[in-house]
Amino acid sequence: MQRIVQKEDENRDLGFGSVVSRDSRSRLLNADGSFNVDRTGLSFWSSLSLYHSLLTMPWGKFLLLVVLGYIGTNAFFATLYVLCGPDALSIPVDGGLASAFARAFFFSVQTFSTIGYGHMYPKGLGANIIVAGESLFGLLGFAFAAGLLFARFSRPTAKIIFSKYAIIAPYRGITAFEFRIANARKNQIIELGAKVLFARFEESEGTSVRRFYALDLERSKVVFFPLSWTVVHPIDESSPLYGLTPDDLRKSNGEFLILLTGIDETFSQNVHTRSSYRGEDVIWNARFVNVFNSPTNSGELTIDVGRLDMIELVDAEKHERSNLIVSNQSNQLS
Repeated sequence: MQRIVQKEDENRDLGFGSVVSRDSRSRLLNADGSFNVDRTGLSFWSSLSLYHSLLTMPWGKFLLLVVLGYIGTNAFFATLYVLCGPDALSIPVDGGLASAFARAFFFSVQTFSTIGYGHMYPKGLGANIIVAGESLFGLLGFAFAAGLLFARFSRPTAKIIFSKYAIIAPYRGITAFEFRIANARKNQIIELGAKVLFARFEESEGTSVRRFYALDLERSKVVFFPLSWTVVHPIDESSPLYGLTPDDLRKSNGEFLILLTGIDETFSQNVHTRSSYRGEDVIWNARFVNVFNSPTNSGELTIDVGRLDMIELVDAEKHERSNLIVSNQSNQLS
């Protein structure tokens, strides 16, 4: 029996393994979807993944890297031209560039980009060899940059906004764990499914072990996702959250791990995203503010994504009275 329970725990650890479940007290999954894992023991070249990094880095950082690479490459070849001597390049007298390095830099720009206006040209064997090498490097460099740009544009990704906080809200006479999401892009995601797992530390045979629980959702999938979706886990007697207090959630290092998967309608390919909430990210006795605006004159329904994070507190005593009324009505009906 003990082996069966141990096997079930191993199957529920989501791939983090028993060491993480037993020893690590840090957050498993950051709010931006990245994992708190640092791989060591590999050499720099073995751990280098340049292509993957260039594909996944933010656009601003990628474009800055391209610009710096372009300037650095031309500066490198300009230095080689200057080292070939003052007569390595034929420059017109009225070119307007007094510095030898500036003349060599802009000649390199013309060579690298295959512009070749013709008023500057190389002289001598050394300069012509450098031109040949730079021309080949320029062709390969532009092909590489064009391939990266195409790959970045053609790679489907999901950009789903998660509410900053999750809440414990009144729900049909009980309470429920809830968070809200919205699509930040104009494209449509269909067949969007959600998986929510709850991780916490529990005492087992005198040791503290992290255990994982799959939370049953009111609705685990929506066919269409044009607006917002409030993901709801009802907290009833069968829920691992039943009877928990805010202090219990924080002391046990409670964490809610979320995985969303769907189909990008534009590319007809699967996309996914993930996030998590810690105990301090959960607001108790609260509800989300309505994000829907009044219909327009044409009857079009709109939502205000800026209100996705807005919540309002609920009167706890009023909520308890409401639960008691619902419970009494249920007893009378039964």
